[in-house]
Amino acid sequence: MRYVIIILFFPLLWFSKNCIAGTEVVVYSSEDKIFSEPILQAFEEKTGIKVRAIFDTEETKSTGLMNRLLAEKENPQADVFWSGDPIRPALLKIKGVTASYVSPVASEIPKEYKDEEGHWTGFSARARVILYNTDLVSTSEKPTSLFELIDPKWKNQVAIANPLFGTSAIHMAALFIVLGDGEAKKFLNDLKLNGVKIVSSNGEVKRLVSRGEVKAGITDTDDANVAIRDNYPVKIVFPDNDGIGTLIMPNMVCLIKDSPNQENGRKLIDYLLGSEVEKRLAWEMCAQMPLRYDIKKPAHVLSINAINGMKIDYNTVAKKLEEINGFLKDWTGF
Repeated sequence: MRYVIIILFFPLLWFSKNCIAGTEVVVYSSEDKIFSEPILQAFEEKTGIKVRAIFDTEETKSTGLMNRLLAEKENPQADVFWSGDPIRPALLKIKGVTASYVSPVASEIPKEYKDEEGHWTGFSARARVILYNTDLVSTSEKPTSLFELIDPKWKNQVAIANPLFGTSAIHMAALFIVLGDGEAKKFLNDLKLNGVKIVSSNGEVKRLVSRGEVKAGITDTDDANVAIRDNYPVKIVFPDNDGIGTLIMPNMVCLIKDSPNQENGRKLIDYLLGSEVEKRLAWEMCAQMPLRYDIKKPAHVLSINAINGMKIDYNTVAKKLEEINGFLKDWTGF
């Protein structure tokens, strides 16, 4: 009788488990919750697939969720990683956490924003910019290059988010690639000698510049556009447009290897890479730049081809980020 009971109940347990798995998708997202949550809710309403989302904190953007994905490698809990930056998915590919998936809706996205092996795909980009306070800095005085910020006239008047985390870390790694290690270290050391303020987040950089506590800061376009929307006396500069270029940072999405809901993970990826999401992120207050050229967008959102983007490979930046981590720890003093 004991064996009969096991035979009768095993199919029921299997059926129950797969019914639950088939109706949901789990996504880890480091994109700001205020922007990503409504999009995930729209996917849920459109498909009937329940979305369980885990969001990262402002201070540990992408890093916290990346470490969680690494810890769960042998027993993955997430199906999709929506990264607000282009580097963490590249690092996860190196660590063997991601699976290859080439979405059929991503054909119009330029190839420089897609992994050749399909482990990550980009959409809707931000850029690293200089935000300056127009009450304190005139148009003729505005810095047009990162390298102007080491001038003594900017002493103690520039803020940057902690480069051990988020997009600041990526920016540093990109600079090491385009400048070479020696020049990049010299620039950062000169910046520190000039009294740069290292703060907790890009949002804090925006706050300091907006309130005139510093004259300028290095931040992301989404934070800068929020300050402009809120009518603070600030303007944006896309730095080094005539030189090394501005760092472009698309969102990246990737499928997690051996995740519980692979089919639904692919469906969510297809949705995120669609033109509807790019259009929405362009019109929302984050004002992100579509990677497709034919997306209707507000006048204040630049086309991706209107900016001289830094000539980098995101996989190479990911490797460099790990190499310079020790230097950045010493540089920040944290």
